[in-house]
Amino acid sequence: MPFIPHTEADIAAMLDSIGAPSLDALFDEIPADLTCAGLKGIPVGLSEMAVTRLMQGRAAQDGFYSSFIGAGAYEHHIPAAVWQIVTRGEFYSAYTPYQAEASQGTLQLLYEYQTMMASLTGLDVSNASLYDGASALAEAVLMAVRANKAGVRRVLLPATVHPRYRAVVQATVKHQGIELVSVPYDPATAATDLAALEALAGTPAAALVIPQPNFFGALEPVDTLTDWAHAHAMLAIAVANPLSLALLKPPGQWGVATQGVDICVGDGQPLGVPLSSGGPYFGFMTTRQALVRQMPGRIVGRTVDLDGSPGFALTLQAREQHIRRSKATSNICTNQGLLVTAATIHMSLMGPEGLKNVALAAHANTRALLDKLVSLPGVERVFNVPFFHEAVIRVNTPVPDVLRALRAQGILGGHDLGSDYPELAGCILICATETKTEDDLEQYRQQLERILSRRNGRDPSVPPCAYK
Repeated sequence: MPFIPHTEADIAAMLDSIGAPSLDALFDEIPADLTCAGLKGIPVGLSEMAVTRLMQGRAAQDGFYSSFIGAGAYEHHIPAAVWQIVTRGEFYSAYTPYQAEASQGTLQLLYEYQTMMASLTGLDVSNASLYDGASALAEAVLMAVRANKAGVRRVLLPATVHPRYRAVVQATVKHQGIELVSVPYDPATAATDLAALEALAGTPAAALVIPQPNFFGALEPVDTLTDWAHAHAMLAIAVANPLSLALLKPPGQWGVATQGVDICVGDGQPLGVPLSSGGPYFGFMTTRQALVRQMPGRIVGRTVDLDGSPGFALTLQAREQHIRRSKATSNICTNQGLLVTAATIHMSLMGPEGLKNVALAAHANTRALLDKLVSLPGVERVFNVPFFHEAVIRVNTPVPDVLRALRAQGILGGHDLGSDYPELAGCILICATETKTEDDLEQYRQQLERILSRRNGRDPSVPPCAYK
């Protein structure tokens, strides 16, 4: 849509038509002490060329960094075609598809997205997205409590779930009489402590949350955890990285004695969504058919019209304006539609083999980075277990100092685990996606060696064996 500014004459004519002396008079009900005098540092007007120059300068202030952070948000390659298509007017400006007769394109895309996510997770039904992975988990917890016929309002939440996810869930449920019971992790495996979990067997709960991979990148014993949850009359809620599902068994197939989790959630950011200073991203949710009426958000269904032609429409709408407020499962109104559009196009372009290749390349790079770093004096691997995306190293120098020094060299070296797990002070969560080259990995190794050597009083030009 083109920007068509009003001239001063246009504004004067409109004010005269309604009998207002000025634009400020239209807002005279706002107390004077709540208004601001203007925006400081904003020029009156600039030419297009000057604005472009200004924005390029502002962007350059951010600098360019090689990121090895991960921790729930990943720097993946996004084919140029994805956002070239997403920013077409029919997608870019499309809004809530309430009028099915005018929204068939948007509804069909959302239906295709649901089909892909249901296939990827191995479950029956997908909604048309939620705000992000953290809020999707919070909604899954509420959903599990609603579905519990015994009225149990307790959920088991392992410490290996992303700390921000746990914080969002706590903020969502703390005033709703829902108790979150933390399950510790086993320091030897970096996975949920099965002995500690068994100690909670006598504590009724509505659900057990199962991350895969978990925040440390470690793979959880998902079959055992899923069967344990079902054996104790709990729903199993998976929190999955969607890209990992191109390689790993889908949540709908977890378990040996039972067949699959009941709900799967996660963040769709790895599917064609750029990091973009922290968002926006989108959350996904899939579930079994038996729980579909408890699922929040939108669901698009495929049907036929009076002439027998296929068509799409919103179905099982559970917002409070559609049904009685007491029966509403969610007040989510506008989902992350544009990001879902990008994810749908991204998955369509990549296909199953493309996603698998990306996952394999990312895993190979993280393994290569880990091998390079643990070869350095003063660096060791913390958890010697199977992993995906992330791994944990320990350094013999304060982590904030190391990360600060790496940043000065244009490297975002990872996430300081001690900030969330005090017992892991001195540990860094590292990640390398398919975007990293051998030169990138080697640059990280060299800079880390230089930093640790300088802080430990060793000349990096002298071979480590000379100090033994």
